Amino acid sequence: MSPSPVERFSDRAGYYTRYRPDYPRAVVELLAGEAGLTAHAVIVDIGSGTGLSSRLFLDAGYTVYGVEPNAAMRAAAEEALGGRAGFHSIDGRAEATTLPDAMADLAVAATAFHWFEAPSAADEFRRILKPGAFVALFWNTRATSASGFMSDYEQLLISRLPEYADRWARERGRQADPARAFLGETLREAHFDNRQDLHFDAMLGRLASSSYAPLPGSEAYEPLVAELRAVFDRRQRNGVVSFVYDTRVYYGPLR
Repeated sequence: MSPSPVERFSDRAGYYTRYRPDYPRAVVELLAGEAGLTAHAVIVDIGSGTGLSSRLFLDAGYTVYGVEPNAAMRAAAEEALGGRAGFHSIDGRAEATTLPDAMADLAVAATAFHWFEAPSAADEFRRILKPGAFVALFWNTRATSASGFMSDYEQLLISRLPEYADRWARERGRQADPARAFLGETLREAHFDNRQDLHFDAMLGRLASSSYAPLPGSEAYEPLVAELRAVFDRRQRNGVVSFVYDTRVYYGPLR
């Protein structure tokens, strides 16, 4: 039986912390201007995971409430960010954050949005947001045709990982549809370039951070690693390959 969305990343928190890409600082700059954030704004980061997106807003000087239901991911965020002024770690879900009414100037969900029960999450977002406050949904999408390596990596995932081929690859072209439905006519959209330059072991860690990927010790892991090694050796330059991303941001007031 597949683990629940809350449990899927319990054994991947370390990989997620070390190998997932950051988000461009331009995301914060965009939202600060569009949402009219002041220096004292309160940001609620829902599905905050290991704190990658929370750190983005903390670095800009905002108060951040990171809401995360997975204990291992939440502990990783607390280890990384717990000593920083303005960071509050919350055991909660998108559909039940436990936060007070009308306390947030902006609610964000970075990468986690596709795990939410959208109608219930929308009700909860409306409850915790101040009147007229914005919601922002953003994530890094691999640019699968940006290079020979990106194309080879995508084809290897499709050929080797049935869950990826059956769900994630098929849904790639429709990723924005749930975000557009969630925000409705208020939707605004922006895109930013992003990339990671990774040596081979880091590339394996990046793969292991994905919920659909086999982990070391599983039967499927070593054959996949062998094929990835061949792709890496063919495409690497100076010992690294570049993961190229399109950081997509969907934002606006939630009606």
